[in-house]
Amino acid sequence: MTPFVAALILAAAAQEKHPLQELPYTPSLDVKAMDKSADPCADFYQYSCGGWLRQNPIPPDQASWSVYGKLTDENQQLLWGILETAARGGGERTPVQQKIGDFFASCMDEPALERLGAGPLLSQLVRVDALHNTGELATMLPLAHLSTAGKEVVFGFGSDQDFGDATQVIAFLDAGGLGLPDRDYYLKEDDRSKEIRAKYQQYVEQMLRFSRDRDPIGGAKTVLKMETELARASLTRVERRDPYKLYHKLSRAELQALTPSLSWDRYLAAVKLTGVDSVNVTEPGFFKSLEGLLHSESLAHWKTYLHFHLANARAPFLSSAFVKAHFDFHSKVLRGVAEMPPRWKRCVRNVDRMLGEALGEEFVRRTFAPKTKEDTQKMTRLIEEAMQQEIQRLDWMGPQTKQAAIAKLAAIRNKIGYPDKWRDYSPVVVKRDDYFGNVERATVFESRRQLGKIGKPLDRTEWGMTPPTVNAYYNPQMNDVNFPAGVLQPPLYDPRLDDAPNYGNTGSTIGHELTHGFDDEGRQFDAEGNLKDWWSKDDAKNFEERIQCVRDQFAQYLIVDDIKINSKLTSGEDVADLGGTLLAYIAWKKDVGDRQLKAQDGFTPDQRFFIGFAQWACENQRPENLRVSAVTNPHSPGKYRINGIVANLPEFGRAFSCKAGAPMAREKPCKVW
Repeated sequence: MTPFVAALILAAAAQEKHPLQELPYTPSLDVKAMDKSADPCADFYQYSCGGWLRQNPIPPDQASWSVYGKLTDENQQLLWGILETAARGGGERTPVQQKIGDFFASCMDEPALERLGAGPLLSQLVRVDALHNTGELATMLPLAHLSTAGKEVVFGFGSDQDFGDATQVIAFLDAGGLGLPDRDYYLKEDDRSKEIRAKYQQYVEQMLRFSRDRDPIGGAKTVLKMETELARASLTRVERRDPYKLYHKLSRAELQALTPSLSWDRYLAAVKLTGVDSVNVTEPGFFKSLEGLLHSESLAHWKTYLHFHLANARAPFLSSAFVKAHFDFHSKVLRGVAEMPPRWKRCVRNVDRMLGEALGEEFVRRTFAPKTKEDTQKMTRLIEEAMQQEIQRLDWMGPQTKQAAIAKLAAIRNKIGYPDKWRDYSPVVVKRDDYFGNVERATVFESRRQLGKIGKPLDRTEWGMTPPTVNAYYNPQMNDVNFPAGVLQPPLYDPRLDDAPNYGNTGSTIGHELTHGFDDEGRQFDAEGNLKDWWSKDDAKNFEERIQCVRDQFAQYLIVDDIKINSKLTSGEDVADLGGTLLAYIAWKKDVGDRQLKAQDGFTPDQRFFIGFAQWACENQRPENLRVSAVTNPHSPGKYRINGIVANLPEFGRAFSCKAGAPMAREKPCKVW
């Protein structure tokens, strides 16, 4: 055993928690998590989650704590055990185990990172300092984009499906370049926004000082000014919910005319792309403003801007000074997190982020039983049948739209557990003694993999989440529903319990994702994923009237301070919660058939369905995190994702004998599906 490995094991043993060999068990209906003193007809969330809220204070390294978050944390401990074993080395390791193990070992070697200090960053900033004019940004920005794989540096460049031809992948240019979570942070004039901007400016100054910028104080003001101009030119999150506002397919000549000061020939040559004849520019107005900034801001200002954004993007992978500064602003100031997560947890997250399917292969082998896949596939099929049944029954949708909706439903691809084919990471060079280099090489690999799709047919088998992820999603362009193995575990999906809470919990989530194909965003895309209006005008009008009922309801709910839900932002998720829960209930009843179910734990089967539905959403959140979520999160807080939904479901009122007019029994319930 090498001294480094010995130190690694000792460091792991010193943590409060140790790597898990298997996940702890919490049932999907947990009676201990309830508060039976609460009236379920007055506050069903408190009734279902009150005990959980008391028993689960927010850990000091978290911005919030929820059932999803707790399972994510447990998954991370299991992954820690996998990675620690792989990091020990030995000739018996598979190539996958070697990559993830050595990546993790390099991340855990903090003394090596301390010795390097700012060195890895400074060597990259030399290229910025060598710029002679703003025209040379066309060759500098591609290198920055390849090694950050995001929109942090001026704008985003990548690949996505062509909205007009979903079988093809084309180049996309997107707005970006902001260091704060949303454009509104730069433009709002309330005291809290001003305070955050002041602290952000201090953070920018700190990063510039670490980057050895000549004028960090003046530079921070410059960065904030430039980002404010970019923010002012960016669409709001609500505006971005309309896909038609994001589809502007331009020829190379049209793109060049939009930003004459940025040579796209040089940019594309720098990322080694040929034959790109057209690009979708999601926000042309943003790029018009960028053209103005290229003229109005000096080369020195652009260098300062790049110094900061390169440092900000790389800070989590550098020495402790960078890591702490990044955490203090992004987590402590913005979200109220008291303590930095332990090193092992950050390293686990980064392996999952950089080599996710390699790590996921090891995770699935240990956790995901074939029967779980079979049972959840059956559940999904029954919920799809329930949706088809509901579409056929709708009184507000015409026959032609119904026919197209059923065709789209039939075309949805269900991805359960993990990909059919694992991603090949063999081109990624992983060195046990080069963490920063490992991150750079893995990031560039992924960036080039994404760019390599441009001009090629779409691969519909690809996943957008790694298998250990505790989450799920619907992609309107791919027209697929994705449920990673990580989300199909107790207490979310529980093979040890009866079907009632499983349908209430996982079934409602499956239904939720399915309805996204037909909400105010998803309905804009047809069965193949093309941006196409396949609804009649009357059907669209009727749909909008019904979701407006949900918007009006949720707009009354208070998040924190005097901030209420922005229901124009959350309505897609709110309507999906409502429709998904009803679909799961209908599918469960069909699955039960003529069987006579008995009460358990003092609850009827119907009550168990709804308690199972509620308990996935148990959560505690810091006020700071709620404020960020109010601006950026398209989901409502957990309390309203439960109370706001059951109040519209007569099935719930009957299950708990709620009297008409009770808070959880609206006199005029909203109904879409």
